[in-house]
Amino acid sequence: MKIISQLVGCGSYLPQNVVTNEDLAEKVDTTDEWIISRTGIKQRHFAAEDEYTSDLALKAANRALEHAGIDGSEIDLIVVGTTTPDRTFPATAVRIQKHLGCRSGAAFDVQAVCSGFIYALSIVDSLIQTGQAKTALVIGADTLSRLLNWEDRTTCVLFGDGAGAVVVKAVEVEEQSPDEPGILSTHIHSDGNLEDLLYCDGGASTTQTAGYITMAGKEVFRHAVTNLAAVVTEALAANDLTDSDIDWLVPHQANKRIIDSTAKKLKMPIEKVILTVQNHANTSAASIPLALDHGVREGLIKKGDLLLMEAMGGGLTWGAALVRW
Repeated sequence: MKIISQLVGCGSYLPQNVVTNEDLAEKVDTTDEWIISRTGIKQRHFAAEDEYTSDLALKAANRALEHAGIDGSEIDLIVVGTTTPDRTFPATAVRIQKHLGCRSGAAFDVQAVCSGFIYALSIVDSLIQTGQAKTALVIGADTLSRLLNWEDRTTCVLFGDGAGAVVVKAVEVEEQSPDEPGILSTHIHSDGNLEDLLYCDGGASTTQTAGYITMAGKEVFRHAVTNLAAVVTEALAANDLTDSDIDWLVPHQANKRIIDSTAKKLKMPIEKVILTVQNHANTSAASIPLALDHGVREGLIKKGDLLLMEAMGGGLTWGAALVRW
């Protein structure tokens, strides 16, 4: 018998405060047309002053648990991908653990910026396969509005706040096949030589402040298209699958032009891409589970569909996961 990881539920949450491009144009030298033409973004959600990353994450987690029909007390592993933890320590995940009433297992955060959800999913898949967890929560949650420099119009229009979560359960099968629901494989990478292309200029051991997001946009775009195409090819090759086998591309929602370029390289029609960036901008680690939840709730993603999730973020980090829903 073999233990595999199955995604059995998903959920998401966006703060109530909606900020349109027109709203930003009142405080930043930009226009709705400029933002849409370069990013595809029409609006984003910002957390309230008293609303923290853990608040967003907890709401998404509860919705995922409800969707899966599982009580929070059954969870024995929580991994949160986040760049904006509530506190320097302890991890945001332990706050989720407390609020869900979990009394056993482990909870910790993963910092891989926009790739955080893929990294967290990869870790959870490994821990489930080695028998160290049976029912896990994988959460991507960020409040990037707290890291925006309103003097930098090239970055402050790109990001928003949100959270998404999935419930992952250990299932015993005689032999895993590509047709069996579950995580087929995950693939994660990083290149620290490129860290200065996308970073936040604060830190507890340097400035003792959170700092602001800084990005070399053109270079990040170039590396994103190249690296995402490579990791997608890697994931398909590892499972003896081809582009045509993919039912849905569920990409990191950073920029519509990057998503379009990736889809083109995969020869995938845009109708087979879950696209939500226009509604919530770049929510970092939250964007893939937000898009996944949208696809499931809208009836686009159905049981048995093959999903390809991919992301790239600061570090640079990047990764992909091939999942049979």
